[in-house]
Amino acid sequence: MKTITFAIPCYNSAAYMDKCIESILACDDGRGDFEIVIVDDGSTKDDTPAKADDWARRYPDVICAVHQENGGHGAAVNTGLANARGRYFKVVDSDDWLDHDSLVTVLAYLRGQAEQREGTDLVIANYVYEKVHEGTHTTIDYRNVFPVGREFTWNDTGHFKKSQYLLMHSVIYRTDLLREIGLKLPEHCFYVDNIFVYEPLPAVKTMYYLDVDLYRYFIGREDQSVNESVMLGRIDQQLRVTRTMIDAVDLATVENARVRKYMENYLSMMMCICSVFLRMDTNDKTEAERNEIWNHLRERQPQIYPHIRRNVINMFTNLPGAAGRKVGLGGYHLAQKIFKFN
Repeated sequence: MKTITFAIPCYNSAAYMDKCIESILACDDGRGDFEIVIVDDGSTKDDTPAKADDWARRYPDVICAVHQENGGHGAAVNTGLANARGRYFKVVDSDDWLDHDSLVTVLAYLRGQAEQREGTDLVIANYVYEKVHEGTHTTIDYRNVFPVGREFTWNDTGHFKKSQYLLMHSVIYRTDLLREIGLKLPEHCFYVDNIFVYEPLPAVKTMYYLDVDLYRYFIGREDQSVNESVMLGRIDQQLRVTRTMIDAVDLATVENARVRKYMENYLSMMMCICSVFLRMDTNDKTEAERNEIWNHLRERQPQIYPHIRRNVINMFTNLPGAAGRKVGLGGYHLAQKIFKFN
């Protein structure tokens, strides 16, 4: 068994996938205990398939290339997980990269877990928003939330700030945990990384936090899924992901109060995103969709619904009428500048 599998979903990624792969290979010290699974998700517009095969040919003991019909980011992650031989599983998007020194530190911990009968369920590290075109970067760390240097449980966690959430960039899950819960992400849909990091949380019993800036999250491509105009055009997919998350876990049945509260706050954030982007477009259809997603939450999570609906942020972003819409959107863009989220 390998120590860790790095899954790299690629779709027409030829222009930037090499940097991603090279950042991981730079930590290959000849042990052969990690692998890279490049998933070519039906690329047709460039030479991504050929590049993937060339990487696999040059590094047959470390890299394998898998080709599939286009199924979207979720399908590529599913394929990476299905082919994973590592005890741990990490998704690295093809336009991002990993920091060398941080990865050395992370690998050292994961290799130590290989000697344990039951490895840590979830390993966490920091991530960095790399706004390359602006020449700026913002680091998201968890020093105020998690103890450093020891394994811990949810009962040992502190308070998450509004700007802090566990994203796909910050997590490394134990592979068998993901398989045991039957994790399968929706196909032909963006923003499924939210499901990836959210759904397994009730099964997580042990965690370990490494205070290193591992994941470098590239921000700036015009066609990037987190670009605001792109998100506005894909609001149907944001709604689909949010519904999936609402349905995935009945929060009232989550026994640990701290993980339940964290998941409630995460779901509240997703509801806020839906409300904000639906209110950016003023027509009857988007207003009906906003009402529908809130009704879905009320029907599927009746015990949690009042807490999320009465959350200050959601009250603010769902104020009634045209004036309420203007105030809510203004507050969103102000918070975007203050917290520097994307």
